Amino acid sequence: MFQPTPRTPEQRRRDTLERLEHDVDAWVATASVDGTPYMVPLSFLWDGGALLVATASASPTARNLLANGRVRVGIGLVRDVVLVEGTAHATPAAEIPGEVGDAFAAKAGFDPRKATSPYHYFHITPRRIQAWREADELAGRDLVRDGEWTVG
Repeated sequence: MFQPTPRTPEQRRRDTLERLEHDVDAWVATASVDGTPYMVPLSFLWDGGALLVATASASPTARNLLANGRVRVGIGLVRDVVLVEGTAHATPAAEIPGEVGDAFAAKAGFDPRKATSPYHYFHITPRRIQAWREADELAGRDLVRDGEWTVG
């Protein structure tokens, strides 16, 4: 099996930003107040500093994020993954700025503002971003720590 050469930290950052800007879907993991885990696929929009996801206000994901705001997001393949750990800030769909809602709808292919049931948008601010392809990239996989990029 072909194994690519490990990427430099700068290349990993470029590849990570490419994935954040162009991928559409991610696995979003949250936990309830009692610690019960919940994971769901959601579409996202990267605005250059935060991920934006939307989900029905009554969903377990929304309830968990409204209760504690902690989230982990997995983007990509098992052998080329970006993991984002962050905090989420909620905005009801009716209150999202028009241009933000339009950008999300264009990328995601659906518009939560038009749903018959209430939706919330969640801005996920990364506190930690990790990226790696294979075991030889595990060292140095932290690209963002405490909300700051570790590589230029």
